[in-house]
Amino acid sequence: MDIARAAPEIIAKASMSAVFKFCPQCATPLAEITLAEDGGDKTRLRCPSCDFTHWNNPTPVLAAVIEYRGQVLLARNAAWPGKMYALITGFMEAGETSEEGIAREIAEETNLHTSALKLLGVYDFQRMNQVIIAYHAVCDGEVKLSPELVDYRLYDLQDVKCWPAGTGYALAEFLRSRGHEPEFIDPVWRKDIEQRAD
Repeated sequence: MDIARAAPEIIAKASMSAVFKFCPQCATPLAEITLAEDGGDKTRLRCPSCDFTHWNNPTPVLAAVIEYRGQVLLARNAAWPGKMYALITGFMEAGETSEEGIAREIAEETNLHTSALKLLGVYDFQRMNQVIIAYHAVCDGEVKLSPELVDYRLYDLQDVKCWPAGTGYALAEFLRSRGHEPEFIDPVWRKDIEQRAD
């Protein structure tokens, strides 16, 4: 089976069933119902009683390639498997801009102050049904991790490795902007998608 073609469908179905089981308006169990929409028939979780539709739209997520004392800071979340390190990420709060949101997330998670911020790009992350809005953040201060992070590492630009998904592409874009061709590693989650595709 072609993993690249199968993965989005597998992910969409897993995402649909993992989030909603009952209608938030009338508590009726939701069902996969196919209806005509703009662009053709579309199967979505829908309520057979009150016509509620769970649209399953992607969630915007903020990310930062933190440049700290001339190096890239990657952190490890306590909930992550193995020794995976990645960018600082988080969700926007109501009433804040994406720039304000990522500066807040950086401060909350690392205790660092953002002195300069530049948009790197917007990246698709279908595995998590997210759209990543990524920034390059120049930061200063003393690192003090929040309880959700267990460790951080500082990497010289030529030594940092990227991963082929979401925030990994943002990191690669940053490295290219600094004259370094990124090196990609094979992520742990790829095995899970390969198993689901079989």
